[in-house]
Amino acid sequence: MHEITPRPEPRVIDAGGLQALIDLLRQQGRRVIGPAVSDGAIVYDEIEGVADLPRGFTDEQEPGRYALAQRDDGALFGYAVGPHSWKKFLHLPALRLWRAVRKGTEVTVEADAPSPQNVAFLGVRACELAAIAIQDRVLIGGSYVDPHYAARREGAFLVAVNCGKAGGTCFCVSMEAGPKVTRGFDLVLTELLFESAHLFLVEAGSQAGAEALAQLPGRAATEEELDAAEAVVAHTAATMGRDMPAEDVPALLMRNLQHPRWEEVAQRCLSCANCTMVCPTCFCTTVEEHNDLFGVESSRDRRWDSCFTMDYSYIHGGAVRPSVSSRYRQWMTHKLATWHEQFGTYGCVGCGRCITWCPVGIDITEETHAISASEKAGGHGLGEP
Repeated sequence: MHEITPRPEPRVIDAGGLQALIDLLRQQGRRVIGPAVSDGAIVYDEIEGVADLPRGFTDEQEPGRYALAQRDDGALFGYAVGPHSWKKFLHLPALRLWRAVRKGTEVTVEADAPSPQNVAFLGVRACELAAIAIQDRVLIGGSYVDPHYAARREGAFLVAVNCGKAGGTCFCVSMEAGPKVTRGFDLVLTELLFESAHLFLVEAGSQAGAEALAQLPGRAATEEELDAAEAVVAHTAATMGRDMPAEDVPALLMRNLQHPRWEEVAQRCLSCANCTMVCPTCFCTTVEEHNDLFGVESSRDRRWDSCFTMDYSYIHGGAVRPSVSSRYRQWMTHKLATWHEQFGTYGCVGCGRCITWCPVGIDITEETHAISASEKAGGHGLGEP
């Protein structure tokens, strides 16, 4: 995707125009993946039209709690984020890397070729675009490129949505990752709910997006509609459910590597890895070897892994991080501190999924605030382990 400057003037479409966009993308041979209600949550799945979107649904999120609720305005994007992230379509949860087959005395090894995809993502939030940009930096932005991620990422058309509702666990403003979409998209929608009309302000961010926008039934946006779109994002930014301390968080955490809070949170943490599985930026994997009972076929598969598992830090002689407190500290300090050393950004985009989907409701913002508060009260700052 190549961003364009200057961008074409914003246009306004209705639900029929949104259906026309979905139809256009499908006519291009793309699978359109968007939000849909399934199993009591808003998930990302293949859709065929506006009727598949979660019309009139919202989500209620708190630490360890997620529930769907009804809205009375028929909004199509009136929720925050669900348990899925777009990572599952780009950095696959499970992937075969190669297969070996023995025929007599000969063994042939075939590497699984990268599988390109022609897909469009509909409903990508600002925090999720930031997460995709982080994974781009990690998986294709350096000297060593993941060919499977690269093949799937190259063909993705991104239709973003400016958030009209902050979830109870959102803190994207603190991470400078939202709620307004600013880059990394082909098209961006802002849902406008007037008393007399249900509209979508559409802006193009790439040449492909501009070409698609030119084919949609619509009209130029009015000043009133442009102002309404800005008001939607401003309201969302002002109603975040959480925030991070307004200080140098990486330095704060690295000064407090022996803080007693790590042991306190470990008493609650189940080390279940839910937080890393729902996180849109985590990229850790492991490999598994599979052999059949006849000694004829073997394969190596890659799957998502987590720094919360004991095996993840295992080296000859034992695990480097055998305690729950050390694993939680590793995860949190990596997201908020050492990621800066590796990649120059936070590894967290403030989507709040790790808080919502933690079975015991551990809150990364609460833990950071607690360490900050104790230090200001004359606390610890206990440095390296």
